[in-house]
Amino acid sequence: MFTGIVEELGEVTAVERLGDASRFRLRGPLVTEDAKHGDSIAVNGVCLTVVDTAGGEFTADVMAETLNRSSLGALGPGSRVNLERPMAVGDRLGGHIVQGHVDGTGTILARTPSENWEIIKISLPAELSRYVVEKGSITVDGVSLTVVDAGLDHFTVSLIPTTLALTTLGIKEPGDPVNLEVDVIAKYVERMLGDRSREAAQ
Repeated sequence: MFTGIVEELGEVTAVERLGDASRFRLRGPLVTEDAKHGDSIAVNGVCLTVVDTAGGEFTADVMAETLNRSSLGALGPGSRVNLERPMAVGDRLGGHIVQGHVDGTGTILARTPSENWEIIKISLPAELSRYVVEKGSITVDGVSLTVVDAGLDHFTVSLIPTTLALTTLGIKEPGDPVNLEVDVIAKYVERMLGDRSREAAQ
Protein backbone atom coordinates (compact mmCIF):
# COMPACT_ATOMS: atom_id res chain seq x y z
CA MET A 1 0.00 0.00 0.00
CA PHE A 2 1.31 3.43 -0.99
CA THR A 3 0.22 7.04 -0.54
CA GLY A 4 1.24 8.62 -3.84
CA ILE A 5 3.83 10.86 -2.17
CA VAL A 6 6.95 10.33 -4.30
CA GLU A 7 10.09 9.93 -2.20
CA GLU A 8 12.74 10.03 -4.88
CA LEU A 9 13.27 10.79 -8.54
CA GLY A 10 15.20 7.73 -9.69
CA GLU A 11 16.64 6.50 -12.96
CA VAL A 12 16.55 3.34 -15.04
CA THR A 13 20.14 2.12 -15.41
CA ALA A 14 19.53 -1.08 -17.40
CA VAL A 15 16.74 -3.08 -19.01
CA GLU A 16 17.05 -6.75 -19.95
CA ARG A 17 14.33 -7.98 -22.32
CA LEU A 18 13.30 -11.55 -21.49
CA GLY A 19 10.72 -12.43 -24.11
CA ASP A 20 7.39 -11.87 -22.37
CA ALA A 21 9.02 -10.10 -19.41
CA SER A 22 11.74 -7.58 -18.62
CA ARG A 23 14.25 -7.14 -15.82
CA PHE A 24 14.82 -3.54 -14.78
CA ARG A 25 17.70 -2.13 -12.80
CA LEU A 26 16.95 1.23 -11.21
CA ARG A 27 18.96 3.75 -9.23
CA GLY A 28 17.34 5.01 -6.03
CA PRO A 29 19.71 5.45 -3.06
CA LEU A 30 16.94 6.63 -0.72
CA VAL A 31 14.38 3.90 -1.41
CA THR A 32 17.02 1.17 -1.36
CA GLU A 33 18.68 2.17 1.91
CA ASP A 34 16.46 -0.24 3.86
CA ALA A 35 15.18 -2.41 0.98
CA LYS A 36 15.73 -6.15 0.83
CA HIS A 37 14.75 -9.05 -1.40
CA GLY A 38 10.96 -9.38 -1.62
CA ASP A 39 10.15 -5.81 -0.60
CA SER A 40 7.91 -3.61 -2.75
CA ILE A 41 8.81 -0.31 -4.40
CA ALA A 42 6.44 1.68 -6.60
CA VAL A 43 8.00 2.71 -9.92
CA ASN A 44 5.92 5.35 -11.72
CA GLY A 45 2.99 4.07 -9.70
CA VAL A 46 3.56 0.38 -10.45
CA CYS A 47 4.20 -1.86 -7.45
CA LEU A 48 7.31 -3.95 -8.21
CA THR A 49 9.05 -6.59 -6.11
CA VAL A 50 12.71 -6.09 -5.28
CA VAL A 51 14.89 -8.97 -6.52
CA ASP A 52 18.19 -7.62 -5.20
CA THR A 53 19.92 -4.39 -4.21
CA ALA A 54 23.49 -3.12 -4.54
CA GLY A 55 25.17 0.26 -4.55
CA GLY A 56 21.99 2.30 -4.29
CA GLU A 57 20.29 0.35 -7.10
CA PHE A 58 17.67 -2.37 -7.16
CA THR A 59 16.49 -4.97 -9.66
CA ALA A 60 12.88 -5.88 -10.38
CA ASP A 61 11.22 -8.27 -12.81
CA VAL A 62 8.24 -6.98 -14.79
CA MET A 63 5.86 -9.51 -16.35
CA ALA A 64 3.93 -9.13 -19.60
CA GLU A 65 0.66 -8.12 -17.90
CA THR A 66 2.37 -5.16 -16.26
CA LEU A 67 4.23 -4.19 -19.43
CA ASN A 68 0.97 -4.27 -21.42
CA ARG A 69 -1.13 -2.37 -18.88
CA SER A 70 1.41 0.28 -17.92
CA SER A 71 3.95 2.56 -19.58
CA LEU A 72 6.95 0.71 -18.09
CA GLY A 73 7.59 -1.04 -21.40
CA ALA A 74 8.54 2.31 -22.93
CA LEU A 75 11.30 2.93 -20.37
CA GLY A 76 14.96 2.50 -21.19
CA PRO A 77 18.35 3.32 -19.68
CA GLY A 78 18.38 6.96 -18.64
CA SER A 79 14.61 7.23 -18.13
CA ARG A 80 13.67 9.10 -14.96
CA VAL A 81 11.11 7.43 -12.69
CA ASN A 82 9.11 8.25 -9.57
CA LEU A 83 9.96 5.98 -6.63
CA GLU A 84 8.06 5.34 -3.40
CA ARG A 85 8.40 2.76 -0.65
CA PRO A 86 5.26 1.21 0.87
CA MET A 87 3.53 3.02 3.70
CA ALA A 88 4.44 1.70 7.14
CA VAL A 89 1.68 0.97 9.66
CA GLY A 90 1.22 4.07 11.80
CA ASP A 91 2.55 6.50 9.18
CA ARG A 92 0.56 9.55 8.13
CA LEU A 93 -1.48 9.08 4.96
CA GLY A 94 -0.19 12.13 3.12
CA GLY A 95 -1.81 11.46 -0.25
CA HIS A 96 -4.56 8.87 -0.65
CA ILE A 97 -4.81 5.07 -0.68
CA VAL A 98 -2.73 3.85 -3.63
CA GLN A 99 -2.33 0.15 -4.39
CA GLY A 100 0.31 0.34 -7.09
CA HIS A 101 -2.05 -1.56 -9.42
CA VAL A 102 -2.22 0.53 -12.59
CA ASP A 103 -5.67 0.65 -14.19
CA GLY A 104 -4.51 1.98 -17.55
CA THR A 105 -2.49 4.67 -19.26
CA GLY A 106 -3.23 8.16 -20.43
CA THR A 107 -1.35 10.65 -22.56
CA ILE A 108 -0.37 14.17 -21.67
CA LEU A 109 -2.39 16.38 -24.00
CA ALA A 110 -1.32 19.86 -22.95
CA ARG A 111 0.58 21.84 -20.33
CA THR A 112 -0.56 25.33 -19.31
CA PRO A 113 1.95 27.13 -17.09
CA SER A 114 1.10 29.97 -14.74
CA GLU A 115 3.16 32.03 -12.34
CA ASN A 116 3.18 29.54 -9.45
CA TRP A 117 1.73 26.29 -10.76
CA GLU A 118 0.95 24.40 -13.95
CA ILE A 119 -2.21 22.78 -15.29
CA ILE A 120 -1.77 19.47 -17.13
CA LYS A 121 -4.47 17.94 -19.33
CA ILE A 122 -4.35 14.15 -19.61
CA SER A 123 -6.36 11.78 -21.79
CA LEU A 124 -8.60 9.33 -19.96
CA PRO A 125 -9.56 5.84 -21.20
CA ALA A 126 -13.33 5.51 -21.57
CA GLU A 127 -13.52 2.57 -19.15
CA LEU A 128 -12.00 4.69 -16.36
CA SER A 129 -13.93 7.93 -16.79
CA ARG A 130 -16.73 6.91 -14.40
CA TYR A 131 -14.24 6.70 -11.54
CA VAL A 132 -12.80 10.19 -12.04
CA VAL A 133 -14.66 13.13 -10.51
CA GLU A 134 -13.94 16.79 -9.91
CA LYS A 135 -11.95 17.25 -6.68
CA GLY A 136 -11.51 13.49 -6.41
CA SER A 137 -8.17 11.67 -6.16
CA ILE A 138 -6.19 10.05 -8.96
CA THR A 139 -2.66 8.70 -9.21
CA VAL A 140 -0.59 9.79 -12.21
CA ASP A 141 2.78 8.05 -12.59
CA GLY A 142 2.63 7.28 -8.87
CA VAL A 143 1.81 10.86 -7.83
CA SER A 144 -1.32 11.43 -5.74
CA LEU A 145 -3.20 14.34 -7.31
CA THR A 146 -6.53 16.11 -7.02
CA VAL A 147 -8.66 16.26 -10.17
CA VAL A 148 -9.41 19.84 -11.20
CA ASP A 149 -11.75 19.09 -14.11
CA ALA A 150 -13.17 15.73 -15.19
CA GLY A 151 -14.37 15.20 -18.76
CA LEU A 152 -15.53 12.07 -20.55
CA ASP A 153 -12.17 11.49 -22.23
CA HIS A 154 -9.77 13.69 -20.26
CA PHE A 155 -9.06 15.30 -16.91
CA THR A 156 -6.85 18.08 -15.63
CA VAL A 157 -4.63 18.38 -12.57
CA SER A 158 -2.83 21.35 -11.06
CA LEU A 159 0.82 20.87 -10.12
CA ILE A 160 2.60 22.89 -7.45
CA PRO A 161 6.31 23.78 -7.80
CA THR A 162 7.38 20.93 -5.48
CA THR A 163 5.64 18.33 -7.67
CA LEU A 164 7.14 19.86 -10.81
CA ALA A 165 10.64 19.82 -9.32
CA LEU A 166 10.64 16.44 -7.57
CA THR A 167 8.69 14.13 -9.93
CA THR A 168 8.69 13.13 -13.58
CA LEU A 169 5.57 15.24 -14.12
CA GLY A 170 7.85 18.25 -14.26
CA ILE A 171 9.62 16.92 -17.38
CA LYS A 172 6.87 15.04 -19.21
CA GLU A 173 5.84 16.55 -22.54
CA PRO A 174 2.60 16.43 -24.56
CA GLY A 175 2.41 12.99 -26.18
CA ASP A 176 4.17 11.22 -23.32
CA PRO A 177 2.31 8.31 -21.68
CA VAL A 178 1.52 8.22 -17.97
CA ASN A 179 0.26 5.47 -15.67
CA LEU A 180 -3.17 5.98 -14.13
CA GLU A 181 -4.65 4.44 -11.01
CA VAL A 182 -8.14 5.56 -10.06
CA ASP A 183 -9.41 5.74 -6.49
CA VAL A 184 -9.95 2.15 -5.35
CA ILE A 185 -12.79 3.24 -3.05
CA ALA A 186 -14.82 4.30 -6.10
CA LYS A 187 -14.41 0.83 -7.61
CA TYR A 188 -15.54 -0.91 -4.44
CA VAL A 189 -18.56 1.38 -4.12
CA GLU A 190 -19.54 0.65 -7.72
CA ARG A 191 -19.25 -3.09 -7.13
CA MET A 192 -21.31 -2.99 -3.94
CA LEU A 193 -24.05 -0.85 -5.45
CA GLY A 194 -24.16 -3.14 -8.48
CA ASP A 195 -24.56 -6.19 -6.26
CA ARG A 196 -27.38 -4.50 -4.33
CA SER A 197 -29.15 -3.58 -7.57
CA ARG A 198 -28.97 -7.17 -8.77
CA GLU A 199 -30.28 -8.48 -5.44
CA ALA A 200 -33.19 -6.01 -5.53
CA ALA A 201 -34.11 -7.10 -9.05
CA GLN A 202 -34.29 -10.77 -8.08
